[in-house]
Amino acid sequence: MRGMTNESQRYTRILSIAGSDSGGGAGIQADLKTFAALGCYGMTAITALTAQNTLGVSAIHGVPPEMLKAQLCAVFDDIGVDAVKIGMLHAPDIVRTVAWALKHYKVQRVVLDPVMVATSGDQLITPMTVQVLVDELFPLATVVTPNLDEAALLLSRPIEAAHELETAARDLLAMGAPGVLLKGGHLPGDEVADLLVTGSGLSRRLASPRIASRNTHGTGCTLSSAIAAHLALGERLEQAVVLARDYILRAIAEGADVYTGGGHGPLNHGFAPVAQIKKPPVSPSAPPP
Repeated sequence: MRGMTNESQRYTRILSIAGSDSGGGAGIQADLKTFAALGCYGMTAITALTAQNTLGVSAIHGVPPEMLKAQLCAVFDDIGVDAVKIGMLHAPDIVRTVAWALKHYKVQRVVLDPVMVATSGDQLITPMTVQVLVDELFPLATVVTPNLDEAALLLSRPIEAAHELETAARDLLAMGAPGVLLKGGHLPGDEVADLLVTGSGLSRRLASPRIASRNTHGTGCTLSSAIAAHLALGERLEQAVVLARDYILRAIAEGADVYTGGGHGPLNHGFAPVAQIKKPPVSPSAPPP
């Protein structure tokens, strides 16, 4: 890789492929805050500009596929990538461009957050894009991280009770994803339970007390970014998910008493930042740990 020797140190490099949130609570902005807080070097390939704040999304302007491809090539060809987090992909050509890059550059650590519905309830993806997302990106992902609304769109049925999580997660695996973290935060109750399943047979329920907070904007973006960060830092998938959940629970708790805007405010991503971690260079196409 240009400008590097075998003795060079480098940062842990993570690329976020997602939309920009002008309010700073979700999307690219939340991803970069998360990467930095966990000691990683964040980079971006922006798929869309959104006009949004804590009250909702008022406008979306998609980036042309050619510009997205230029961003991707610029990052991969020069800096390299240890993991990729994928967020908002609003159109079929955008999905196909991302799939091309993952295959062309042989990316091994991919966290796919199928961003379809904002915290405010705004739908962020066109219906025709959903099937392309499943066909093109599910097989390339290390783990897919839908919430219940997104899983319902993918499966064409509602998920309304905790006992339905296992079947829903297995059905998502059957759609081609090697791993699924189905987030159960939208279910009622004092406990939040998520379910991690993989095609290799892992099934782990992760539960924690619900934190009372109006500041939940960007929770999905933050969790998927934290998983990508821990994968890039060398953790295996199960431990990466456990550590990412620990981070986001603290970020929610530390930001619960802060008022930012009149709606769903952001998390406190920087409650305990880690200095950027230096490591010896490795090939960006090396197999996952």
